[in-house]
Amino acid sequence: MPETMISIERPHLGIVEGLAALARCAGRTLLLIARERLHEPSDHIGGRLTWADGTTSTVYRETTCDRTPHSPATLVVSFRLRRVRSARLHALFRFESELNTILFAGFPGFVSKLWFANDERGVYRGLYDWDGAASAEAYVRALWWALMVVAERSSIHYAVLPGIRRDDLLREPSIADTDAPDEPRAWWRPISVS
Repeated sequence: MPETMISIERPHLGIVEGLAALARCAGRTLLLIARERLHEPSDHIGGRLTWADGTTSTVYRETTCDRTPHSPATLVVSFRLRRVRSARLHALFRFESELNTILFAGFPGFVSKLWFANDERGVYRGLYDWDGAASAEAYVRALWWALMVVAERSSIHYAVLPGIRRDDLLREPSIADTDAPDEPRAWWRPISVS
């Protein structure tokens, strides 16, 4: 069972702090690439996940780093692209999104990310394994500045689940169950994997 869920809508970092964090991340990502510590396994590609809000997403990419979390946390990020409605433009976004690796893989604590294609409502999600809930939250508060360029600002959301590894959550989605009244239809909570 997770510790307290850190969640949703803490203010993003200021522009200078956020852009500086993204720049540091880019430098560290280039080092990880040069040292061959980033990988793109195919084990999860094509997997479908149903979320508690009734939507279903398909994994189209996975990125991993040679790092074992000592203080595991799962991070879920969601957003809807601005003015992108056609299947062709969504396909183009998924193709170019590999370039976005530079904006997350170098953040302290990054372990892995599953990239989910847009669901029936046009919402994209990322499901991350992170080392440390505070590090995951620091990342996502800086990420806002990159996402706001392409996403509807009001659609950018995140949830951090301390004490839960991503793969454990995929095997047993009920480990994220909480007693909060709005949880039964939570956008971030997986309910089944196929």
